[in-house]
Amino acid sequence: MFMQRRKTRAVRARDVVIGGGAPVSVQSMTKTHTSDVAATLRQIQELAGLGCEIIRCAVPNRAAVKAFGKVAPASPLPVIADIHFDPTLALEALKAGADGVRVNPCTMSDERKLCEVYKLAGRMGAKVRIGINSGSVRERRGLEVVDSSNSPNIAEAMVSAALRQCEIAEDNGCTSIVLSLKSSDIRETVEAYRSAASACDYPFHLGITAAGLPEESIVKSSIGIGSLLLDGIGDTVRVSMTGPPHDEVSAAYDILAALGMRERSGPEIVSCPTCGRCEIDLKGIVEKVNTCLGREAAGKKVAIMGCVVNGPGEAADADFGIAGGRDFGFLFKKGKKVRKVPAEQLVEALVAEVNSVDLLCDEIQKSK
Repeated sequence: MFMQRRKTRAVRARDVVIGGGAPVSVQSMTKTHTSDVAATLRQIQELAGLGCEIIRCAVPNRAAVKAFGKVAPASPLPVIADIHFDPTLALEALKAGADGVRVNPCTMSDERKLCEVYKLAGRMGAKVRIGINSGSVRERRGLEVVDSSNSPNIAEAMVSAALRQCEIAEDNGCTSIVLSLKSSDIRETVEAYRSAASACDYPFHLGITAAGLPEESIVKSSIGIGSLLLDGIGDTVRVSMTGPPHDEVSAAYDILAALGMRERSGPEIVSCPTCGRCEIDLKGIVEKVNTCLGREAAGKKVAIMGCVVNGPGEAADADFGIAGGRDFGFLFKKGKKVRKVPAEQLVEALVAEVNSVDLLCDEIQKSK
């Protein structure tokens, strides 16, 4: 059961609202060199087409800032400049048209310049994400945040560092603040966010940092991000992956859809894991159905079960389903059998029922 969503202040990045009860937004980060303006804008366009709502670009040097000034005004998405080490780059990015900046204060030694960033962002009404990572807290530099060498609890150190920076930001006129408290350790991340949630009303950017290749990242991110969202914590998410940003966006939507926080672009297909009772090529059937279902199936729950005995009952909550046997199977709706169907016609019958058409898709035709 979902807990009530945590009440937070609303922060705006162009036309996207983060927190304040707004839907959880999906973010990613370009993986091009920002200095390559054409490639960066091309990737942003592609991600926007997939449903990405906020994009972040690395700004590691002056050349990147100069290019960022061309990327930001041409981007269809709000663009956040990602800054480490040098707060001067954040100042220049804001002046170049950034919708917001992400700063990690634990990597910045010039507190005076960082305060200038907060002041300028406050005057501009730009978003500032104060992003604290476990690694930067472990090896903090410069600012008087919690010294992790005196605290065995890294999650507590991250929270203390973040909340101290929020105070500094607010003292300098910056109130459009989003927090992130990321670690590659799931437990550490969840502990930090839960602790901070009880201490402030800033909206949170969720993610597991350095989560690895897509296969591992999806597992880690689903557990970490999903646990927090079920707690009612979280206002915007990025699924960090060593791979294309397009996969990050798709995975974020899958997580949100699985939690009922976003509508699915296609059907939800449930299928049994198979056992000794299964006498059909269930995996092949699932793949065919998934390929053949059209837009009419978006948001519908479709079950594909390998046992005519238990299948309909086990998937009683599905809108449509089939339960197959060696020679025949059953088409069912909401657990009720509709009709008996020859085994070789199961896919055709299910797709026609779900799509409300009598035509077969090309994939079915090819498989015959």
